[in-house]
Amino acid sequence: MKRVKKYSASILLGFVMTMMSGLLMANDTVIIKGVGTWEYFTNYQKHEGPFWNQHIADVTDGRIVGEIKSHTELGMKGHEIMRLVKNGVFDFAFGLPGYVVPESEIFEGADLSSLVQNIGVQKQVANAYFPTLERAFAEKYNAKLMMLYPFPSQMIWCNSPIRNIDDLKGKRIRVFLATLGDFVEGVGAIPVSASFNDVPQALEKGIFDCAITGTMSAYTGKLYEVASYGYTLRVGWGLAFGAMNMDKWNLLSDELKALLQKEISLLNEKMWQETATEDAIALSCLADGPCAIGEVGNMTLVEPTKSDLMVRNKVAAEVILPRWAERCGPECAANWNRTVGKVLGLRAEAYAR
Repeated sequence: MKRVKKYSASILLGFVMTMMSGLLMANDTVIIKGVGTWEYFTNYQKHEGPFWNQHIADVTDGRIVGEIKSHTELGMKGHEIMRLVKNGVFDFAFGLPGYVVPESEIFEGADLSSLVQNIGVQKQVANAYFPTLERAFAEKYNAKLMMLYPFPSQMIWCNSPIRNIDDLKGKRIRVFLATLGDFVEGVGAIPVSASFNDVPQALEKGIFDCAITGTMSAYTGKLYEVASYGYTLRVGWGLAFGAMNMDKWNLLSDELKALLQKEISLLNEKMWQETATEDAIALSCLADGPCAIGEVGNMTLVEPTKSDLMVRNKVAAEVILPRWAERCGPECAANWNRTVGKVLGLRAEAYAR
């Protein structure tokens, strides 16, 4: 009888321990702390924020819970974000190449100014350069690159008449990336670095004559109140990244890795599709409509002519690509030529010495 009691007690204890272990495993939630882009732009409002703050918990049944705030909410400038991801302060970050270029000019390569006018081609460029950036994020930041996505296309908004690319000569133009500065100098204008928050007031006061920013940010930022002209040459796409701390990634089970990768891929595709739509909506709203999202801006929008595009081609070949190749180095440029250059039919070569 005593043996039976001892045996029963062992079974009971084992059962209780198994139940407790299962309960602990069921409650083992992975929390991912994230930082996003600008809270006042639609990419964060419609995609980055909702994805981490709600969607990922829903699709994983709470096994992954995200907590994200924009870098503007956190009072951050951007350049420090990936270093904080590297150190594990954040687990995931959305950002722009300007955040990471100080570590290596290789990060500029998927969005060199003015080379791409079509969003479908820009997606091919992003796909071609993804493995290069994937390696760079791993080496520089101990991070896994998970997505490349565009902001609405970057164009030029001016407070004085613009009829063609030659009218940009001598103008002070706001930029936020080195490659944009190369374009501006290449057309004979003067680049001025400034944050987006300073753009409306600076245009109004004549601190600079034009500003480069995205189509939708130009509309939501009401640049039409201080600038009457838009030159619709696409000088960039504001191509952004989503990257995750590698140590955090490696903590996930294979199942959760696959699920997270799938959901981020769906998010990425949605953002590409919506950017194309937002471009058209923003341009219509900035001009004379129709505009379903607010008032019309009544700006005069000037499309680049064939002659303008020939000038752009010359600037790209003689200024933008050689300057970037010089900054990035011969190995970096050779890799670009094998990837992006092959898509675009272009070559990046430093100036002959």
